[in-house]
Amino acid sequence: MQKKISSLPFNGTPEQEAQLLQIIAENKQDPSMLMGVMQKAQDIYGYLPIEVQKIIADGMGVPLEKVYGVATFYAQFALSPKGKYNISVCLGTACYVKGAGDIFDRLSEILGIGADECTPDGKYSLTACRCIGACGLAPVLTVNEDVYGRLTVDDVRGILAKYAD
Repeated sequence: MQKKISSLPFNGTPEQEAQLLQIIAENKQDPSMLMGVMQKAQDIYGYLPIEVQKIIADGMGVPLEKVYGVATFYAQFALSPKGKYNISVCLGTACYVKGAGDIFDRLSEILGIGADECTPDGKYSLTACRCIGACGLAPVLTVNEDVYGRLTVDDVRGILAKYAD
């Protein structure tokens, strides 16, 4: 599954950039620290927009392509922001054969976003994951840390209603 780049505008703050530049300064002499710097950057911003990737590349003295390659290879990195409520649908084998694909499609339809996207208001984001280890509850989705199992497509609206604040 290819990661999507965010279509939302990037709104980093000067404080965030100062924090990132400090981390880069502490690690720029050691190219093996690239992933660590990227992880800390994601902790600061919540994701790795292209603007942040450029700062990292320039500061660490590596090509932007290398930073982007690492960000797209490892599942731990996100190229788009997460919403206040990050909904993740397990599409592992057990969940998929029990209808998780249909649940994902219904969420996408209701929220008006696709995989790895965030609603324009920043309230919801939608991701697909590969196994969360709750196969006995298949199909499963999570909303932040809340786990919902043995779902049907008809359960989707009720789950979303719990996060309508």
